[in-house]
Amino acid sequence: PRRDTKRKRISKNLREIITQFKIMSLSYNKSNPIATAASANAPGLLQQVGMAGTAAVITVTFIHPIDVVKTRIQISPEYGAAGMGGTFKKIAGAEGVTALWKGVNAAWLRESSYTSLRLGLYEPCKIAFGCTSPETTTFVKKFAAGSAAGALGSLAGNPFDVLKTKMMATETGTPSIVGTAKDLLKNQGIGGFYRGIDSNIARAMVLNGTKMACYDQMKGYVVDFTGLPKGNLLVQFLSAGSAGFFMTCTVSPFDMIRTRLMNQPADAKVYNNALDCFMKIVKNEGPLTLWRGFIPIWSRFAPTTTIQLVIFEQLRGIMGMKSL
Repeated sequence: PRRDTKRKRISKNLREIITQFKIMSLSYNKSNPIATAASANAPGLLQQVGMAGTAAVITVTFIHPIDVVKTRIQISPEYGAAGMGGTFKKIAGAEGVTALWKGVNAAWLRESSYTSLRLGLYEPCKIAFGCTSPETTTFVKKFAAGSAAGALGSLAGNPFDVLKTKMMATETGTPSIVGTAKDLLKNQGIGGFYRGIDSNIARAMVLNGTKMACYDQMKGYVVDFTGLPKGNLLVQFLSAGSAGFFMTCTVSPFDMIRTRLMNQPADAKVYNNALDCFMKIVKNEGPLTLWRGFIPIWSRFAPTTTIQLVIFEQLRGIMGMKSL
């Protein structure tokens, strides 16, 4: 009897919390009619890509230090042993606080090309895969659409991804994007800019497939549970946060392989390709090494996904477009 009473009390409290969220959300919608506007008009491709790029550049500016820490942990056992907090302190102490933004200019270029396409092309890809009604829209099709958009974005953004990874891994001085590009071209040629392209495309497909499919799917669950509309800010926030966790679970191994391939020196090649890198990591360091840096990756994905998708959705509302 006591357990039943406790469960009823918890259920009552939960319903009260949801009711308060609804009241807050309705109040937000009334005070911000532009941001929550919905339109049946199909958005233009350039509009979607442009809004996605804007959301991505804004987001990466704030999240970049976590990416620097994640990269150092993945390429160095010393940083890996120090953990996330220890790596933050070590970088800031030895190289200065500004070192946490090493490679941010390359990150801006990467987001402007890679993320603008993988996020902006999701809806057109959904339509191409036959997602034209609720009956024909399945999780598998959503995943396929996200994967296709991710692969296209990865092809465009790989050169900037290589530059960003090299600049973040530099422990001495502040590297310039032009100097890094010249050095890469001199030592490795054009092919150097596409180092790790196989693992990067695989990573992008898994990442964007998981991200967009889980976000899209979770919105349906959150809407059913709370009764709030899809364009509601709370629905977008909860759905994006959930997608960030699932992304980390699926993407961590691909992220580790990509980082190792992109950062290996030209004169001391350790890995031949993505499969060779995978096999050597598992054999020499153990399979769990593939998830090394899980917390920093999650710490980056959770806020990145949330901020990125919420900004993107709000920009869609401002432009009079319906929610994803």
